Amino acid sequence: MRGSTKLPVVFFFATSINLFGCGYSQDEWDQKVRATEELRSQLAGEKGAREKAEADYADALEEIEVLRARLSERGVDLDSLSASLESKQKALAEYEERVAQLDRIRAKFEKLRQKLEKLTSLGLKVDVRDNRIVIQLPGDVLFDSGSDKLKEVGEEIVLQVAQAIIADAELNAREFQVAGHTDNRDLQGGYFRDNWGLSSMRARSVLVLLTTPTSQGGGGLSPTHWSSAGYGSTDPIADNSTETGRRRNRRVELVVQPDVSEMLDLNSLASDAEEQDQ
Repeated sequence: MRGSTKLPVVFFFATSINLFGCGYSQDEWDQKVRATEELRSQLAGEKGAREKAEADYADALEEIEVLRARLSERGVDLDSLSASLESKQKALAEYEERVAQLDRIRAKFEKLRQKLEKLTSLGLKVDVRDNRIVIQLPGDVLFDSGSDKLKEVGEEIVLQVAQAIIADAELNAREFQVAGHTDNRDLQGGYFRDNWGLSSMRARSVLVLLTTPTSQGGGGLSPTHWSSAGYGSTDPIADNSTETGRRRNRRVELVVQPDVSEMLDLNSLASDAEEQDQ
């Protein structure tokens, strides 16, 4: 009996030495035990949640396959739909880039239009025709009827235009064409023979004055950026059945040639600009 009584006492004593010999109190040890149990409980919960998520994912895949099969029976190909969606997204991106490009061109066009707007004080008109910016010079102000020789007031206007262009580096670097136009009344014989000849020679007279060196009384513009053409009566801007219309058609235009980046619809941009001005 004595031996059996001493054994538990010895065991308890040994256990106490192991427990408290490590530096932990009873309360600290109990806290660690509880913390360990909580971690085990959390791990078990997370494991269960993961298993449920995997099961839900498998169920979702199965439902997708069932839906794909049903759609396929009805002639709907999900792969084609996906490709179509990608194509639409690509088209949308291209459209957005085009819009951005139009905005850049619109800003460039508006800047150019504002620079040329000062010429309206000379009685000239800045307009957009056939996707080109044009400066219209009234033919009756520049020339006498049937003549290609610039009148004195015509020379003054042309030289003022040259000064406005040469004073602006961006304008001066642009390509221009001088275009001559007439009304539809036939030119009877004479030196020019027809409206083609008259319009061409009037355009040439303006071109020569614009590009003649300033030391010789000209506009001093670079000949490498200028050319001329005669359109006769083929490009009217008004009704030739009235005298007012014929007067408008008798004109010389300085056409700003667009560069590659501007080969878009400037007419729509001009309409937008006019609406903003109003």
